[in-house]
Amino acid sequence: MTSAPLAARLTVPSGPLFFPVTAFGPDGSVDLDVYRAHVRRGVEAGAAAVFACCGTGEFHALTPEEFRLCVRAAIEETAGRVPVVAGAGYGTALAVRYARLAEEAGADGLLAMPPYLVVAGQEGLLRHYRELAAATTLPVIVYQRDNVVLTPDTVVELARTDGIVGLKDGLGDLDLLQRTVSAVRTEVPGDFLYFNGLPTAEQTQLAYRAIGVTLYSSAVFCFVPEVALAFHQALRTGDDTTAHRLLDGFYRPFVELRAQGRGYAVALVKAGVRLRGLDVGEVRPPLHEPSEDHVKQLAQLIERGYALLEETK
Repeated sequence: MTSAPLAARLTVPSGPLFFPVTAFGPDGSVDLDVYRAHVRRGVEAGAAAVFACCGTGEFHALTPEEFRLCVRAAIEETAGRVPVVAGAGYGTALAVRYARLAEEAGADGLLAMPPYLVVAGQEGLLRHYRELAAATTLPVIVYQRDNVVLTPDTVVELARTDGIVGLKDGLGDLDLLQRTVSAVRTEVPGDFLYFNGLPTAEQTQLAYRAIGVTLYSSAVFCFVPEVALAFHQALRTGDDTTAHRLLDGFYRPFVELRAQGRGYAVALVKAGVRLRGLDVGEVRPPLHEPSEDHVKQLAQLIERGYALLEETK
């Protein structure tokens, strides 16, 4: 684990937050060599952080042993240049196990994925995340989406909890998020972090930016890092013309293509990495591969994305 606190290193990121896919070989096993190459390329391309074995990395499909190997590989490839945050999820006991594996591997922080299956009340969710935060010395970012919908009061209590440093929002309810940001700012002054965690977060980041959320996950960075970097730079500099050009010409069509299949938020990204020349293998069940026609459309979109970059020069 690097010495600089995770929150300080993420406050003003130099580039997109990179959520690498997990590489699988022809026999379905984890391909650590390809995974290392994927992580290394992302860091060299300008990622500000690596979020290993999270949603795009098929956390749900990894055994604890595979998880530990991948997190360790990501840490070795980044070599302290950027922080590495690892996923942790399922019920409390398993989440704690993954958290401790990540800490042993040398991770800089944890992304607390939603608990498996259950729809819990606020009291239970608060206890879950507090127990996870207490289990290691790693700072924790709580991921709000699907079956985890937190009230502003609950997030205030999370922000008061030692070890919990931020909230990643995958709901897209901006009214709720604005009230949450306001409540935490009022009750717990400090540097609590907020992330836009919607799929293809660039599509909604202008709206999130308006309420002060500047951090966002970028799965697109996995296969078109130059496009993701150009969009990130446009946001940083207030260049809405470039941001709108990329939104209209690349991101919106990509989101519409992503909506053509369940699980495409991961499967389509993995197909994009393969199209760019790195064979990271297929997704594991229960996810499925995109259709041949959708992959062809993705290839055309990638070409369009790079053409748009030429137009901005």
